[in-house]
Amino acid sequence: MLHKGIYSDRINTAATYATNAHKGQKRKYTGEDYITHPMAVANLLKDHYKNTTEDMFMAALLHDTVEDTEATHEEIEKFFGDEVARLVKGLTDTAKPEDGNRAQRKAIERDRLAKESKEVQTIKVFDLIHNTFSIKEHDPKFWEVYQLEKQDLLNVMTKVDPEVKQLGWKSITPTG
Repeated sequence: MLHKGIYSDRINTAATYATNAHKGQKRKYTGEDYITHPMAVANLLKDHYKNTTEDMFMAALLHDTVEDTEATHEEIEKFFGDEVARLVKGLTDTAKPEDGNRAQRKAIERDRLAKESKEVQTIKVFDLIHNTFSIKEHDPKFWEVYQLEKQDLLNVMTKVDPEVKQLGWKSITPTG
Protein backbone atom coordinates (compact mmCIF):
# COMPACT_ATOMS: atom_id res chain seq x y z
CA MET A 1 0.00 0.00 0.00
CA LEU A 2 1.10 3.56 -0.59
CA HIS A 3 2.02 5.74 2.37
CA LYS A 4 -0.48 8.47 3.23
CA GLY A 5 1.08 11.90 3.18
CA ILE A 6 3.53 10.99 0.42
CA TYR A 7 0.86 10.68 -2.27
CA SER A 8 -2.28 12.68 -2.98
CA ASP A 9 -5.69 11.53 -1.86
CA ARG A 10 -6.54 10.76 -5.52
CA ILE A 11 -3.50 8.48 -5.86
CA ASN A 12 -4.22 6.76 -2.56
CA THR A 13 -7.83 6.21 -3.66
CA ALA A 14 -6.64 4.71 -6.97
CA ALA A 15 -4.22 2.43 -5.11
CA THR A 16 -7.00 1.27 -2.78
CA TYR A 17 -9.36 0.70 -5.71
CA ALA A 18 -6.72 -1.33 -7.61
CA THR A 19 -5.83 -3.32 -4.48
CA ASN A 20 -9.47 -4.21 -3.87
CA ALA A 21 -10.11 -5.00 -7.54
CA HIS A 22 -7.14 -7.38 -7.70
CA LYS A 23 -7.79 -8.94 -4.26
CA GLY A 24 -7.09 -12.67 -4.35
CA GLN A 25 -5.17 -12.55 -7.65
CA LYS A 26 -1.56 -13.71 -7.68
CA ARG A 27 1.36 -13.03 -10.03
CA LYS A 28 1.91 -16.02 -12.34
CA TYR A 29 5.57 -16.79 -11.64
CA THR A 30 6.13 -15.37 -8.19
CA GLY A 31 2.87 -16.05 -6.37
CA GLU A 32 2.95 -12.48 -5.01
CA ASP A 33 -0.28 -10.55 -4.61
CA TYR A 34 -1.09 -9.19 -8.07
CA ILE A 35 -1.23 -5.59 -6.85
CA THR A 36 2.57 -5.66 -6.58
CA HIS A 37 2.70 -5.44 -10.39
CA PRO A 38 0.63 -2.26 -10.94
CA MET A 39 2.38 -0.65 -7.96
CA ALA A 40 5.77 -1.53 -9.43
CA VAL A 41 4.75 -0.15 -12.85
CA ALA A 42 3.59 3.12 -11.25
CA ASN A 43 6.81 3.44 -9.26
CA LEU A 44 9.00 2.67 -12.29
CA LEU A 45 7.10 5.36 -14.18
CA LYS A 46 7.58 7.90 -11.38
CA ASP A 47 11.26 7.01 -10.89
CA HIS A 48 12.27 7.02 -14.57
CA TYR A 49 9.99 9.49 -16.36
CA LYS A 50 10.36 13.09 -15.27
CA ASN A 51 7.06 14.19 -16.84
CA THR A 52 4.89 11.73 -14.90
CA THR A 53 1.56 13.34 -14.04
CA GLU A 54 -0.78 12.37 -11.25
CA ASP A 55 -3.20 10.98 -13.86
CA MET A 56 -0.44 8.87 -15.45
CA PHE A 57 0.58 7.48 -12.05
CA MET A 58 -3.04 6.62 -11.27
CA ALA A 59 -3.50 4.98 -14.69
CA ALA A 60 -0.40 2.87 -14.06
CA LEU A 61 -1.94 1.69 -10.77
CA LEU A 62 -5.22 0.92 -12.52
CA HIS A 63 -3.86 -0.34 -15.85
CA ASP A 64 -4.96 -3.98 -15.44
CA THR A 65 -8.22 -3.45 -13.54
CA VAL A 66 -10.59 -3.44 -16.52
CA GLU A 67 -8.71 -6.19 -18.31
CA ASP A 68 -8.32 -8.56 -15.34
CA THR A 69 -11.09 -7.77 -12.84
CA GLU A 70 -14.78 -6.87 -12.68
CA ALA A 71 -13.93 -3.15 -12.95
CA THR A 72 -15.36 -1.24 -15.91
CA HIS A 73 -14.20 1.76 -17.91
CA GLU A 74 -17.32 3.55 -16.73
CA GLU A 75 -16.31 3.06 -13.08
CA ILE A 76 -12.79 4.28 -13.77
CA GLU A 77 -14.19 7.40 -15.44
CA LYS A 78 -16.72 8.00 -12.64
CA PHE A 79 -14.20 7.63 -9.82
CA PHE A 80 -11.02 9.00 -11.41
CA GLY A 81 -12.04 11.29 -14.27
CA ASP A 82 -11.84 11.43 -18.04
CA GLU A 83 -8.05 11.52 -18.40
CA VAL A 84 -7.34 8.53 -16.14
CA ALA A 85 -10.14 6.63 -17.91
CA ARG A 86 -8.67 7.50 -21.32
CA LEU A 87 -5.24 6.25 -20.26
CA VAL A 88 -6.58 3.03 -18.71
CA LYS A 89 -8.66 2.38 -21.83
CA GLY A 90 -5.53 2.82 -23.96
CA LEU A 91 -3.68 0.32 -21.77
CA THR A 92 -6.47 -2.28 -21.83
CA ASP A 93 -6.06 -5.10 -24.35
CA THR A 94 -8.95 -5.29 -26.79
CA ALA A 95 -8.00 -8.45 -28.71
CA LYS A 96 -10.13 -11.46 -27.82
CA PRO A 97 -9.49 -15.21 -28.29
CA GLU A 98 -11.87 -15.24 -31.25
CA ASP A 99 -9.54 -12.75 -33.01
CA GLY A 100 -7.08 -15.57 -33.68
CA ASN A 101 -4.01 -17.20 -32.22
CA ARG A 102 -1.58 -15.44 -29.88
CA ALA A 103 0.48 -13.99 -32.75
CA GLN A 104 -2.64 -12.52 -34.38
CA ARG A 105 -3.90 -11.06 -31.08
CA LYS A 106 -0.49 -9.55 -30.30
CA ALA A 107 -0.38 -7.99 -33.78
CA ILE A 108 -3.80 -6.41 -33.15
CA GLU A 109 -2.57 -5.00 -29.85
CA ARG A 110 0.70 -3.81 -31.38
CA ASP A 111 -1.12 -1.95 -34.15
CA ARG A 112 -3.57 -0.44 -31.66
CA LEU A 113 -0.82 0.70 -29.27
CA ALA A 114 1.11 2.29 -32.15
CA LYS A 115 -1.76 4.81 -32.43
CA GLU A 116 -2.07 5.53 -28.70
CA SER A 117 -0.85 8.69 -26.99
CA LYS A 118 2.64 9.33 -25.69
CA GLU A 119 1.35 8.88 -22.13
CA VAL A 120 -0.19 5.46 -22.85
CA GLN A 121 2.92 4.29 -24.71
CA THR A 122 5.13 5.49 -21.86
CA ILE A 123 3.17 3.61 -19.19
CA LYS A 124 3.13 0.54 -21.48
CA VAL A 125 6.95 0.55 -21.65
CA PHE A 126 7.15 0.36 -17.85
CA ASP A 127 4.52 -2.41 -17.82
CA LEU A 128 6.67 -4.30 -20.34
CA ILE A 129 9.80 -3.73 -18.22
CA HIS A 130 8.21 -5.05 -15.03
CA ASN A 131 6.71 -8.11 -16.74
CA THR A 132 10.08 -8.81 -18.33
CA PHE A 133 11.77 -9.31 -14.95
CA SER A 134 9.69 -12.33 -13.93
CA ILE A 135 9.33 -13.89 -17.39
CA LYS A 136 13.06 -13.72 -18.09
CA GLU A 137 13.84 -15.30 -14.70
CA HIS A 138 11.10 -17.92 -14.46
CA ASP A 139 10.14 -19.00 -17.99
CA PRO A 140 13.13 -19.12 -20.38
CA LYS A 141 11.17 -20.96 -23.08
CA PHE A 142 8.33 -18.40 -23.17
CA TRP A 143 10.94 -15.64 -22.84
CA GLU A 144 11.99 -16.27 -26.46
CA VAL A 145 8.43 -15.61 -27.72
CA TYR A 146 7.83 -12.71 -25.33
CA GLN A 147 11.11 -11.00 -26.28
CA LEU A 148 10.19 -10.96 -29.99
CA GLU A 149 6.68 -9.67 -29.24
CA LYS A 150 8.09 -6.83 -27.16
CA GLN A 151 10.66 -5.95 -29.83
CA ASP A 152 7.78 -5.59 -32.31
CA LEU A 153 5.89 -3.45 -29.82
CA LEU A 154 8.83 -1.16 -29.03
CA ASN A 155 9.45 -0.68 -32.75
CA VAL A 156 6.00 0.85 -33.26
CA MET A 157 5.78 2.92 -30.09
CA THR A 158 7.23 6.04 -31.69
CA LYS A 159 5.84 8.64 -29.28
CA VAL A 160 7.87 7.51 -26.24
CA ASP A 161 10.81 9.63 -25.11
CA PRO A 162 14.08 8.08 -26.32
CA GLU A 163 15.40 7.59 -22.75
CA VAL A 164 12.29 5.65 -21.75
CA LYS A 165 12.34 3.59 -24.93
CA GLN A 166 15.99 2.76 -24.27
CA LEU A 167 15.03 1.38 -20.84
CA GLY A 168 12.48 -0.84 -22.60
CA TRP A 169 15.05 -2.08 -25.11
CA LYS A 170 17.58 -2.70 -22.35
CA SER A 171 15.09 -4.82 -20.41
CA ILE A 172 14.54 -7.21 -23.34
CA THR A 173 18.11 -7.54 -24.58
CA PRO A 174 20.09 -10.58 -23.44
CA THR A 175 22.37 -8.43 -21.28
CA GLY A 176 19.54 -6.12 -20.11
